[in-house]
Amino acid sequence: MLWVAYVHTVKTSSGATAVQIVWSTRRGSRQIEHLGSAHDHGEVAALKAAARQRLAEGQGALDLGLNTVGVDGEPLEIVASKCSHLWEALCRAYQVLGFDTAAGGDEVLRDLVLARIIEPTSKADSLRVLCETGIEPVDYRTVTRRLPIIAKPAVRQALSAACAARAGLGPASLVLYDVSTLYFETDAGDGFRAAGFSKERRLEAQITLGLLTDATGFPLAVEAFEGNKAETATMLPVINAFKTAHNLTDVTVVADAGMISEANQIALQASGLSFILGTKIPYVPDAVARWRQKHSGEDIPDGQVFTQPWPATTGEKARGIPDRVIYYQYRHDRARRALRGIDQQIAKAERAVDGHLTRRFT
Repeated sequence: MLWVAYVHTVKTSSGATAVQIVWSTRRGSRQIEHLGSAHDHGEVAALKAAARQRLAEGQGALDLGLNTVGVDGEPLEIVASKCSHLWEALCRAYQVLGFDTAAGGDEVLRDLVLARIIEPTSKADSLRVLCETGIEPVDYRTVTRRLPIIAKPAVRQALSAACAARAGLGPASLVLYDVSTLYFETDAGDGFRAAGFSKERRLEAQITLGLLTDATGFPLAVEAFEGNKAETATMLPVINAFKTAHNLTDVTVVADAGMISEANQIALQASGLSFILGTKIPYVPDAVARWRQKHSGEDIPDGQVFTQPWPATTGEKARGIPDRVIYYQYRHDRARRALRGIDQQIAKAERAVDGHLTRRFT
């Protein structure tokens, strides 16, 4: 078990500041070592220094030769540093994925991509990240000149092909699709950046991004759409283009229920695509009710899957909706969290009825 230690300060009931060393794990276990309490900044600083010294006990220092003196008797000046191992590892990963070949060896694109992995930031600030990593960046004007070339559909398609090759897709493939939005600090749209439904409930102009991945979550393709384009209208263009580009004959799309409208279900069927919808249900399915009748008093096994055919109605068939099959899976952890949430809502409602719940105004 890996323990992580850090120095922590907390106010005591007497108004003093207690300095502690907290040992914690990712599982939530904690051990607290109390070093003492202080009543002024000087005492707090002394206790913090003692805590840092306590943490450093038994940890040797690596001799980097920084005390080497020059000809004038002064320590040698450090004129540059480079995160060689980090940069070489990222470059190797970029090469293994085939992105260097797909992008035609464009080093500007590579440097921008790797800089944003190190620290997600703007294009201009990525040059600062490269400098801090020890890589000599190009001038920002060079970046702006390269952007029209990098942004061409052919480059994006080549990168998508490299991802598909790495994922090892076959004729029959399972893909996942979802969308997100990116907003811009402007209140004026330009036709592409436009006001629309924002997942962050913002009013700024935005664009819609559609991401397609394989069954493991490995990205396959990303496309950008107008900010006011409905999420359900982005899926078919992305999937059909990807299917055609990579000669896929049998594709099953996995998405949440909000992504596949009735019109999308008809279009998916017409395109020869299968789909799986993930959704919550507000009732006990017939298949589950029948199991409970046969196994009265028994708990449903964790991971139990129930299968229930769902024939289309006459009206649905007239609209092109096919017969479906619904699979229900029971998970203990999911049930525990759902029941806990229900209990909390009931307790909150009871407090409100009893007059113990105050309303806050902001």
